[in-house]
Amino acid sequence: MSVGQPLPTPDHVARIQQEWARERPDVDVRPQGVIGRVHRLGMHLTDSILEVYAKHDLGEGEFDVLAALRRAGAPYERVPGELAAHTMVTTGAITKRVDRLERAGLVARRVSEHDSRSRVVALTEAGREVIDRAFTEHMENERRLLDGLTDEQLAQLESLLTTWLAHFEA
Repeated sequence: MSVGQPLPTPDHVARIQQEWARERPDVDVRPQGVIGRVHRLGMHLTDSILEVYAKHDLGEGEFDVLAALRRAGAPYERVPGELAAHTMVTTGAITKRVDRLERAGLVARRVSEHDSRSRVVALTEAGREVIDRAFTEHMENERRLLDGLTDEQLAQLESLLTTWLAHFEA
């Protein structure tokens, strides 16, 4: 913050920290400043992201499956185990998501050419059109959500989050 700019009004998390600091001065409440804000940001971001998915009649899980298929490249297909790995959910959750997407005509299942016991899930043309529209709007929305930060702040934040996340996903 540059000299002469007023300090921001204490946010919800700052008010909670102040109350805890008053009531429990023996406890370091600084971690709450980061964790509380990340948590609140996560809720705001999730709400905004889910609104975009809903415009395309998709839930978060359906978007993830369609996106994983689209990212696979032509012919836009994966086996359920690959979908689970690329969406970080169980194969059981993938089955439920694929069932819903198949009923909507966005994906199709077929027997694998390499193993007749295995199934392959593929995007239909309608599925590709939906995910392409939804993904474009999703990226526009994410760009809008980050508009309050400068390019330098974005780079710094991305670096910090990458480092922090690596501690959990190492």
